[in-house]
Amino acid sequence: MACDLILALDVPTREAAAPLLRQLRGSLRWVKIGLQMFTAYGPDYVRAVADEGYSIFLDLKLHDIPNTVAKAVESLAPLPIGMLTIHTSGGREMMTAARQAQEQSNPRLLLLGVTVLTSMDTAALHDTGVTSAADAQVSRLANLAAASGLRGLVCSPLEVPMLRSQLPAKIQLVTPGIRPAGDAGGDDQKRVMTPAEAARAGSSYIVVGRPILKAKDPAAVARAILAEITQNAEPSRPLSV
Repeated sequence: MACDLILALDVPTREAAAPLLRQLRGSLRWVKIGLQMFTAYGPDYVRAVADEGYSIFLDLKLHDIPNTVAKAVESLAPLPIGMLTIHTSGGREMMTAARQAQEQSNPRLLLLGVTVLTSMDTAALHDTGVTSAADAQVSRLANLAAASGLRGLVCSPLEVPMLRSQLPAKIQLVTPGIRPAGDAGGDDQKRVMTPAEAARAGSSYIVVGRPILKAKDPAAVARAILAEITQNAEPSRPLSV
């Protein structure tokens, strides 16, 4: 099962991003633009990064009433984006409305349902009133997303083996919380794996930010991660449906 790398472009300004994007051109294909950069610079920045040759994962984690999320998906559809996130906790009706809007406005767009944020663990979920363990909540939301017609999910790499045993093989699993071996971490993600571990588990895409962004040679780190996941990606095999 192939696995690809997505750079999380989590930097404060487009001026800070510009040299990184120049250095990384040709070393990786996907760039994730999140809420910080999109709020600061809007759709024009998405177009600018796409014009540099990158495929765009727009990570806005839409979560509102069904009609509002559907209209937001329609509004974003003309942008040159390949992936877009919504929160699965918005429920079946919201996810179905979003998926229908995506199919009508941009059939090639991969709409991804976010399950449980990698910054949260079971204790954090309990603080919000969710009594399930983190993995049980991920399973519940992931299966609800698949039943709502979503073709992709965002989850911790730790939950990938569980979801691969439960979901159709066609579901794409995008996993943040990736730290190369020896990386000290030091950020707010709690449920993490190395690139090799995530690839072996069956991730479709891994998302890496700070280990690349803070490297002396970002392109070399990106190429090393790609080589690692290529060597360790799990072979395709029949999965439970």
